[in-house]
Amino acid sequence: MGNIVANVGAISGDQLRQDVINQRLPLAFFSTSTAVTPLAWVTENKKLLEDGLAKYGAVLLRGYKKYDVQELEDFIEKTSGDLLAYRNRSTPRSLISGKIYTSTEYPADQIIHQHNESCYTHEWPTRLFFCCITAATRGGETPISDSRKVLKRIPKEIVDRFERAGITYLRTFTPGLGLTWQETFQITDRVQMQKYCRKNDIMADWLTDGRLRIRQTLQATAVHPVTGERVWFNQAHLFHVSSLPNEVRVELEQNHALDELPRNAFYGDGAHIDDASLDIVRQAYDQEESSYLWQEGDVLVIDNMLTAHGRKTFEGVRKVVVGMT
Repeated sequence: MGNIVANVGAISGDQLRQDVINQRLPLAFFSTSTAVTPLAWVTENKKLLEDGLAKYGAVLLRGYKKYDVQELEDFIEKTSGDLLAYRNRSTPRSLISGKIYTSTEYPADQIIHQHNESCYTHEWPTRLFFCCITAATRGGETPISDSRKVLKRIPKEIVDRFERAGITYLRTFTPGLGLTWQETFQITDRVQMQKYCRKNDIMADWLTDGRLRIRQTLQATAVHPVTGERVWFNQAHLFHVSSLPNEVRVELEQNHALDELPRNAFYGDGAHIDDASLDIVRQAYDQEESSYLWQEGDVLVIDNMLTAHGRKTFEGVRKVVVGMT
């Protein structure tokens, strides 16, 4: 099919080779012909994709036929099974078609720190499929990092503290502050909301003014079911109040109790997480970060446990869509 295999920035021939193993993410498969579809390539090279995901955690397909949203959905279903609906949301997204969503609707001048998708819930997607429909004029990269290497960069005493206690994610749904609980869970009925919380081990409290506050305690690290490798797998650094710009944090803390903020994170035993520990976690992500500019038609497949992802600021129109399995 006229394909070459490479990590971004370094051609390595037509097979996975030892000399690319230590290069940065993602592993990339380039096509010399836009007549070749990603589905056709994966159909003939399934083992290359699977081995690449297990080793690197992220595989980029570049130079193939450009997919529209419907073709992307078909590609995902035929290569990785049924797509997942996006529930228990933490960021605004819009459904485009079927179960393909906008990757995010955060303002262009804000970054999204790297994270593993939905690891603040009991059920997370195992794979993410990003597709660039329209590339930004400037910026807009999707930085990624190896969750195995992130874990190794965090000092043992910090990892041990998180692992012993776990992480409690707290969310309080206050009108005008972030997503509503109806948007977050795609539920409109209060009784159904209670049932959902019970089913998913979420502690739910309806406050006297009608607001909903929820808590859920989950893991700090996890073991990949296929590779058996341990990964840093939580969003404490995103939920914690220290992730906010200082002026926003000050205003929120002046007007709300720490357990009534839109989002916050505590150790699972109820203790506060110090800012310094989470700064070290963020530094670990930054030190492992790889990023590259999107090209229209790019398809990026991510193993959600092995690889974290984020988004950089951008200018112009950027349309990157995502499906999850």
